Amino acid sequence: MTSPSLHNALCAGLLESGANVFSIGLCPTPMAYFAHYHLKTDAAVMVTGSHNPPEYNGFKMVLNKHSFFADEIQNLQLLTTLKNISTGQGTLNNIDIRNEYVKNNLKNIKFNKKMKIAWDIANGSMGTVIDSFTNQLSSVEHIVINKEVDGTFPNHHPDPTVPKNMEQLVKTVVSNSCDIGLGFDGDGDRLGVVDNKGNIIWADQYMLLLAKEISNLYENPKIIMDVKSSKVFFDEVKKFNCEPIMFKTGHSPIKEKMKEVKSPLSGEMSGHICYGDDFFGYDDAMYVGLRLLRILSNEEISLNELIGLYPKTTATPETRVDVEEIRKFEIINEIKNRLKDIKGKIIDIDGIRVENDKGWFLIRASNTQNQLTCRAESLNKDDLSDLINLIENQLKLSGVEFKFNL
Repeated sequence: MTSPSLHNALCAGLLESGANVFSIGLCPTPMAYFAHYHLKTDAAVMVTGSHNPPEYNGFKMVLNKHSFFADEIQNLQLLTTLKNISTGQGTLNNIDIRNEYVKNNLKNIKFNKKMKIAWDIANGSMGTVIDSFTNQLSSVEHIVINKEVDGTFPNHHPDPTVPKNMEQLVKTVVSNSCDIGLGFDGDGDRLGVVDNKGNIIWADQYMLLLAKEISNLYENPKIIMDVKSSKVFFDEVKKFNCEPIMFKTGHSPIKEKMKEVKSPLSGEMSGHICYGDDFFGYDDAMYVGLRLLRILSNEEISLNELIGLYPKTTATPETRVDVEEIRKFEIINEIKNRLKDIKGKIIDIDGIRVENDKGWFLIRASNTQNQLTCRAESLNKDDLSDLINLIENQLKLSGVEFKFNL
C-alpha cells in the first residue's frame, strides 16, 4: 500500500532538516509510542491510516511525550508554507525493538489460571508481534486468526466498533469454547472484546472491570471516559470510590487530560484505552488486553458473568451518518439551538448529549470523517424508541434523512 512510500518521504525530509532518525520498520502504532520513551527521542511519527479505508493514510505524531494534534498540525503546515525549516544532514538508523516492546508489555503480567484465548489480528500491524506474545504466554491456549499483515484487509475491515467486523471472532470464540476473544484495529491501538458466550463487550463495559482493579490500587482515582459512553459506566465507577470524568471524544485530547488530572486510566467507546498505571499513558490494545486477561485469571466466574453483575440497558450501537463536511458542525449547532430548552441535563462538551428520565442520547460531529455520530441508551425498548425518534427528527429538521438500522 502507500505506507512504504510515505515512510521513505518522511525519513528523507527529516534527514534533510538535520534530524537523526530511527526507523523501527513495520509495527503497530503502540510500538512507535514505546520507541519514543525507550529510545528517549524528541518525537515519534507513525505512518498509519488506522481503521480508515485502505485508500486513506497519514501520520500519528508525538512530541516530547505529548500528543501532537489539532492546531499544532496546522501550525506545522504553516511552517512548511513559509519554508521556515532547518536544514542539515541527519543520520538514519534502522533498528529492531520488537523484543524490548514485548518484554515491557509483559512485565508484571501473570495469569493465575488456564484460559483459552482467541485473537483476531484483522490482518493489521499487530501481526508483526503477536507470535512473540503468544509464545511467551505458554500457560494459556491461543487461537490466532487473520495474523498475516495485509493492507487490503481481505477478511474484514479492521474496526472492532462495527459488529459485522467482529463476527469472525465471535464464531471463533463460540466454536472453540474460548474464555475470551480479543480483536484489534489496523494499527493495534484499539481493542474489541468478545465474552465466552460470544457477546461483544463494548469498551464502556470492559472498562468497568479495568476501573474496578484501578480502584484497589489508588485512593479516589480519576477515571476518564468519553462522551459516547454509557451512563451506567459513570454511575458504577462512583461506587468504586473513583471520580469519573466525562470528556470529549479523541484519543489525543484524552491523553492530555490524563496528564492534567493525573488519571491512571482513560477510555473511549472506540476502544482507545490508555493506562497511566504502571505504563506510559498511551493507547496500546495489546497491553490493555493483557491487563484484562490478568483480571479474568484472578476471577472464579466467567467474563459473561462478570459483565452480568452490572445493570443491563438497551442501546443503539455507535451509528454514523454521512453528511457534507462543511455541514457537520453547522448541524450540531442547529440541533443545540432547537434543544436548548429540552427537559433533562444537557452536556455540550462534544456535540450534544441529553440525559433525562428516558435515558440519554448523543449527536456529535466526527473529528476525522464527514460524519455525525449518534447513540442512545435506555432501560427499556419503549423509551429507547422515543430517543431514537427524537434523534431522527432532529436530523431531518437539519436536512438529513436517516433511520437507525436496529
